[in-house]
Amino acid sequence: MPETAPLCRDGEGPPGTGGVPDPAAAADRPQAGAHLAARAPLTALRRLGTGPRGLTEAEAEERLARYGENAPPEWHTPSLPRRLLRGVRDPFTAVLLCLAAVSTVVGSLGTAAVIAVLVSVSCLLRAGGELRADRSVAGLRALVAGTVTVLRRADAADREPESREVPVGDLVPGDVIRLGPGDLVPADVLLLRATGLVVHQAPLTGESQPLAKYVAGPAEPPPDGDTRLFEQPQLCFQGSSVVAGSCTAVVLATGADTRLAAGHRHRRPARSGYERSVHRVAWNLVRFMLLTPPLALAADAAVSGRGVEILPFAVTVAVSLTPEMLPVVMTAVLARNAVALARDRRVIVRRLPALHDLGAMDVLCLDKTGTLTEDRPVVDRAVGPDGTPDAEVLRWAAVNALWTLQLAETPVPDALDEAILRAAACSEPAGWEEEHEGVAALPFDPARRLSTAVVRTPGRLGTHTLVVKGAVEAVLERCALEEPEREALRERAARWADDGLRLLAVATAQRPAPAPGKNYGTADERGLTFAGLVALRDTLTTDAPEALRALRDKGVEVKVLTGDHPGTAERTCRELGLDPAGGAVLTADRIDALDDRQLAGAAQRATLFARCTPHHKARVVAALRAAGRTTGFLGDGVNDLAALRAADVGLCPRDAVATVRESADVVFGERPFAALDETVTAGRRSGVSLASYLRVALSSNFGNALAMLVAVLLFPFMPMLPAQVLLQNLFFDAAQLTFAFDRHGPAALRAPAPLRPGEILRFVTVFGVLNAAADMATFAVLAATVRGAAGEAGQALFHAGWFTENLLTQAMVMVLLRTRGRHRHRGRPGPVAWAAALLAVTGLLLPLTPLGPALGMVPALTPVSYALLAAVLGLYGAALAVAVRHYGRRPAAGREGIGLAAGRGAGGRQP
Repeated sequence: MPETAPLCRDGEGPPGTGGVPDPAAAADRPQAGAHLAARAPLTALRRLGTGPRGLTEAEAEERLARYGENAPPEWHTPSLPRRLLRGVRDPFTAVLLCLAAVSTVVGSLGTAAVIAVLVSVSCLLRAGGELRADRSVAGLRALVAGTVTVLRRADAADREPESREVPVGDLVPGDVIRLGPGDLVPADVLLLRATGLVVHQAPLTGESQPLAKYVAGPAEPPPDGDTRLFEQPQLCFQGSSVVAGSCTAVVLATGADTRLAAGHRHRRPARSGYERSVHRVAWNLVRFMLLTPPLALAADAAVSGRGVEILPFAVTVAVSLTPEMLPVVMTAVLARNAVALARDRRVIVRRLPALHDLGAMDVLCLDKTGTLTEDRPVVDRAVGPDGTPDAEVLRWAAVNALWTLQLAETPVPDALDEAILRAAACSEPAGWEEEHEGVAALPFDPARRLSTAVVRTPGRLGTHTLVVKGAVEAVLERCALEEPEREALRERAARWADDGLRLLAVATAQRPAPAPGKNYGTADERGLTFAGLVALRDTLTTDAPEALRALRDKGVEVKVLTGDHPGTAERTCRELGLDPAGGAVLTADRIDALDDRQLAGAAQRATLFARCTPHHKARVVAALRAAGRTTGFLGDGVNDLAALRAADVGLCPRDAVATVRESADVVFGERPFAALDETVTAGRRSGVSLASYLRVALSSNFGNALAMLVAVLLFPFMPMLPAQVLLQNLFFDAAQLTFAFDRHGPAALRAPAPLRPGEILRFVTVFGVLNAAADMATFAVLAATVRGAAGEAGQALFHAGWFTENLLTQAMVMVLLRTRGRHRHRGRPGPVAWAAALLAVTGLLLPLTPLGPALGMVPALTPVSYALLAAVLGLYGAALAVAVRHYGRRPAAGREGIGLAAGRGAGGRQP
């Protein structure tokens, strides 16, 4: 039970107390569920203000008004204005807004207006995409169950309660309900009566084995935050389901107060991998921008002393350092791939940056039960007492399952009986069910841990056959065996259990038909003849093996985190092609013995983590992140919530519990493994496009800003007017929007594609200096060929020459720095190439149009000037190609991240 689950609100007492709070109940309030579980059922009923006959209709209505509807909590969905404000907190957006404010102060209103438009477009794109994703997830919400059988009384005087079906949403604390096989537990409940009750709690604990529940005596329970609370035999929790048996229970908590909703309180770490990378790149740019205006002013003061009049130019240089379209391009890249996934694969990306984290992911942690395996065991083998295959053992097991199901009036078989009946239907001849006639049945009981079916064979009068099936130890105790033989069978069963098999023992006995009126009882389950063992194994999810192979081929390491037995989990890993023997198998007790630093190293080596609680899963994921890995987690149960939120990117299938769907970054609309490979590929496509854009934009901008600062020292005039710089940036930025539609070859998507600020900074420095060198060569050509450059006409010529050269070099950069040759998409020119060509044409023709003189440019360069500029461009293109080829040959292990390479293989380190 969650810590904030009061059963009586402040100033109120249980119904019938006149609103006077019970001091003892108030003291219990912080751990109400744990304290009530420790009491006898009648005491718990009294504390809840109810009784074995349930609530009256009036009491139920009053409590429904007080506690609210019993439904998964409706997590707050931010409105569009709130999402827009959240987008403004993006570091690049904040930098642009600051520059817009400075531009307004110094009178550069055009710059400020353009920046404001770009910021608005970016925020709208991002907010709109996330709003659509949230609406799609809202469509997946469903109540935990439809209706439930409740005992209600018309009024307090009504002596006999009526059993009726009410909507699950109308349940309140204190209601008395009845559950049978196949029912979902609609709230957290305390058992009052139970008969052979077996409950499946995998969505809550990850333990695939069903758990027996029964009415236990008062005992000191663990604290509410302790996962051992799920092991309390007298408690059942919302989200679990009844496998076998029946019960009557009282509701302890509903709605947001249930353990199912408690996982909602886990909080995601402050920043994902994408957010960390973007913040580091942003702060590097901020440092450059803060230095640029003072440097420009100081340099000008030392040379010409123009002072404040150059401030607008200095601000323009700072603006030119910033890729103004970065928020727009990033959002467009992510949104376009997210929309494609939703359309083609029905994958909902709830948080757009999570798509980049998927592309950067180099380790994926998976829950086993419900994710890698279906909740549907299958028979692996049936063997006789000597360990050899024996079809007779499976036949007797099926007879037990069939007649126990029919005679005990259990409408839904448990998963193991269902697997046995399926196997018998495939291996036995038609009509095998009619070979025996059912006489009686003793259903499964948690104390006995076995079930018994009594049958007779037509033609054999006066003799009945007892068929007993259940836990190995329980059946062996009832068999007429010598102790050495019994011990040998125990050892064989233990070996197979360690190998990941679930075992059921089968035994038979011949008994004379009892006299009329005499029934069979547990005393008859003695002196049995041991028939053999039936071994069952988990069924793998159909698409899992192929999907995991594809992930490994893409450089993503897979790790399995499960609450199951190590043997069961190891077998699953081997069947999936994972090799848990390649690294130590870490169990919960070993994880507890390691500190965070030791766990980070051990988690890198291990493939399988068994017997994990939610806390252990979250620690492992956090340790992998601390080791520099970009980590994803795929799970579907409440026990996965902590790990889901600790990962860089959380993933879940659409049939995950409601709390998990609301917390995940990516929700798969179909079988998760069917869409996982394409989802990762879409993420890498986004990462490579973003890295390409950053390489191009930042290196070009840095080179231009460096050249402008040098020009301040060399010339008594500004090499380009602020309006010209702004227009050039607009053309360049518009061309770069095509990165959202870029195509990449398979080689570029073969490895994880994170944004790595350190490598991007080094890349920008190298190629920015090369770009600045080309600009300075252009300055030299223009200074040598333009007469009277210091005059007004000469300045206009100078501006036109550098404007043209600058757009041509930027077009070259877009094509050559987008991706290295062997990663380039082969085939028709892509959108980036067409945009670069259009940018080059604009640079050549704009000064020749009437708009040129209006912007302070005249098209009167001499043929010699054009020839020399062409030579500079040719040399720059050749130098750029050589540098790209040399840089691309650098081994990935020697680089920190994405430069010209798409990424790194699994096991690398991200700062």
